Amino acid sequence: MGTRVLMAGGGTGGHAFPAIAIADEIRRRRAGAEIRFIGTRRGVEMRAVPRAGYPIEVVPVIGLRRALSIDLLKFPFILAAGLIRTFRTVRRFRPAVVVCTGGYVSGPAGIAAYLLSVPVVVQEQNSFPGLTTRLLSRIAAQVHVTFSASRRYLGGRGEVSGNPTRVEIGSIGQSEARLRMGLRPDLSTLLVFGGSQGSHAINTAVGQALPALLEGRRLQVLWQTGHLDFESVSKLTRTFGDFVTVLAFIDDMAAALGAADLAACRAGATTIAELARAGLPAVFVPLPTAAEDHQTKNAQVLVRAGAARMIPQRDLDGQRLAQTALDLLNDPAGRRAMSDRMRAFSVPDAAARIVDAIERAGLLKERV
Repeated sequence: MGTRVLMAGGGTGGHAFPAIAIADEIRRRRAGAEIRFIGTRRGVEMRAVPRAGYPIEVVPVIGLRRALSIDLLKFPFILAAGLIRTFRTVRRFRPAVVVCTGGYVSGPAGIAAYLLSVPVVVQEQNSFPGLTTRLLSRIAAQVHVTFSASRRYLGGRGEVSGNPTRVEIGSIGQSEARLRMGLRPDLSTLLVFGGSQGSHAINTAVGQALPALLEGRRLQVLWQTGHLDFESVSKLTRTFGDFVTVLAFIDDMAAALGAADLAACRAGATTIAELARAGLPAVFVPLPTAAEDHQTKNAQVLVRAGAARMIPQRDLDGQRLAQTALDLLNDPAGRRAMSDRMRAFSVPDAAARIVDAIERAGLLKERV
């Protein structure tokens, strides 16, 4: 019988998509492998994982709130329910290994696996590891990190493997990508997204910037709003016709990245890894509430390398966003140089490195 692997990671695309990339690499090497995911009901994984061809089971779990609230009072009970559900899943499925890529669901999965003597592999995307990763690193058989600086928060543990990205990213020509996204083939394209959940701050600024961006109609905008702002943005953009394509969520991110000449987005680690693989320069608006302000630190590395520009959210408005984007879109030679610099940050074999390490340690044992 084939190897069984349980993947645990989600809530946001930043955790879910690296898990899918690792699963894809295992499936590529071991056609008989049985791979399952566990996730949260409201997480992006409930949409992305089935689309990638894997079954997924829902686990009741919420994040730990620091401030006194109803959620904080409910947390111990929901955590216990999540642990019980995950314990039963691991015991029933009997995986050879549990791979945790962060997010609320990784905690119960890692703990249940440890209690059942199933090896745990942890993969961390960000320079400052999340609480779940910091806890699981103490019991994990392997820890994989994107940045060497992460190891000081993990007791010195962590193999620097890069952040796994989906193999199709960077492999689609611009003409084909625009066709797949329903875009005009002859117009420069600005891709706007605020992570898998959207960003109200970015959405507001882009709404203000549209008249300047679309003056002369030499540009088109592909805009992922997230679900909360989708209706209001759709109404706002009706007068611009097919020069603006508005989506609540982009399923085909490989095509979206391939279609674009420039992105305006957050600066999460997985976003950066995908931009780097696609060679797409960006205007970053880092999330100011990210732990240890790690998105600003991520963006600063790329800005210093000449691969991106950055606008702090406190300084963000439509005028500044439009001017920054148009400066880059009107300079094809400069943008090509930025694209090359962005691509230099790509680690396209990150998933392969992680699976290599898992195989070397003998953690993909087949069921007898």
